[in-house]
Amino acid sequence: MHRIVNPGLGQRSGFPLFDLLSGCVRPVTAWSGFAAMLFVAACTAPFLADSRSGAQLSGVEKIRHVIVIFQENWSFDSLYGKFPGAEGLANAGERVRQMQKDGTPYTTLPQPLDTSKTPPAPDARFPANLPVAPYDAAQYVPPDHATGDLVNRAFQERRQINGGRMDGFVAFSENGGLAMSYYDATDLPVGRLAQQYTLADHFFHSAFDGSLFNHFWLICACTPVWPNAPSNLRIQLDARGDVVRHGSVTPDGYVVHTVYPANPPYPATVRDPALLMPLLTVPTIGERLSEKGISWAWYSEGWNDAVAGRPDPSFQFHHQPFNYFARYADGMAARAEHLKDAQDFFAALRANNLPAVAFVKPIGAHNEHPGYADLLSGQRYVAGLVKAVQDSAVWKDSVIIITYDEGGGRWDHVPPPPGDRWGPGVRVPAIIISPYAKRRFVDRTPYETVSILKFIESRWQLAPLGSRDAAANNLLNGFDFSQTP
Repeated sequence: MHRIVNPGLGQRSGFPLFDLLSGCVRPVTAWSGFAAMLFVAACTAPFLADSRSGAQLSGVEKIRHVIVIFQENWSFDSLYGKFPGAEGLANAGERVRQMQKDGTPYTTLPQPLDTSKTPPAPDARFPANLPVAPYDAAQYVPPDHATGDLVNRAFQERRQINGGRMDGFVAFSENGGLAMSYYDATDLPVGRLAQQYTLADHFFHSAFDGSLFNHFWLICACTPVWPNAPSNLRIQLDARGDVVRHGSVTPDGYVVHTVYPANPPYPATVRDPALLMPLLTVPTIGERLSEKGISWAWYSEGWNDAVAGRPDPSFQFHHQPFNYFARYADGMAARAEHLKDAQDFFAALRANNLPAVAFVKPIGAHNEHPGYADLLSGQRYVAGLVKAVQDSAVWKDSVIIITYDEGGGRWDHVPPPPGDRWGPGVRVPAIIISPYAKRRFVDRTPYETVSILKFIESRWQLAPLGSRDAAANNLLNGFDFSQTP
């Protein structure tokens, strides 16, 4: 479990917010029932490519099933900062300090807010004068209860990272007092799995900002562009590049926050079709797999009910990235073949016909997202998914990758490696579970969300979707293929 040095750490300085308004563009045409046209940008890669030899790579063929479980909104330090052997809270040093917008240090933390109230109000469960340091939220709110939510937007995350100083998480947040909180997940259900297998402690989410943006990067390594998005969806900035009005689309038309597709299901509250994003036709990992005849599916808990027009209150429409693509539009054969309910995942395990690649997206109540979900319920659900795989016939040749879409606005002390306009963002947990995963191992290799794509592409010899996944490390350091299942 020796440390693998990332040459980029500590060298990222002075990344201005205007980086989000410039950078490379690779235009690709898209289909739309509206007049708008969409394009997608994919940019340069922040990570060095994996340099393992052909002999080492050959063992990956033993993996016949890749299962990706995509959870929500926790930084690495906020769950595994106390994990034995990981680079965690004890290594934070100067990066604990948090600065106010005027450049002076905070002396105490703001009281965390209860965002279930309108407007949000101080959460009486937390003290009002906590010191400026990571603190254990379980002292005040047990992990089976929900806390408030935090901000997680692209421009704010750049300010929070602050050129690698990691000192803007309190100031550039709508719930700054909660940003420094953590739960020690080491002995929670998923943490116990991390103790048995491989925990990657330098895994960064690929795109700044929130869920939809990182779901796109998980499946297409791309940033959609909506050139003529309605003005009320656009972010407004002042002369310094600070946000003066929140939105979902950058001033130059890139979609970096929540919008909904022109394809159902989407929330019933969206009544103006002009607010629905036209459907994309750029390639995804789904098409790459289908072109090679490799089976795959996206399994979403609550999908069937949402499609039937009776969504669970915690169903998240913007967590269904394939639904934004024309190939999977309502009525298309590929939709029925590849977009499925989580119940179908369990049925496929029982029938021993699980696709080669399976993405599993828990419903809101089980995805660990602060604000509308508690931590423990999601951990238990994910552990149940893992046990179902381990009890099935596919376990012997499977890998399960558990990770999080983004950090959710919570502080982490490790600066992201130098990247491009889109990311990467902060560290998030990633756990590799397989009969071939290294046991009780902490992997320091720098990874990002698209490292999952790189692993799939390497396993089935697929063409990369962009330069970021082409150059990413591909998770192989977490495996020992000499083991016997």
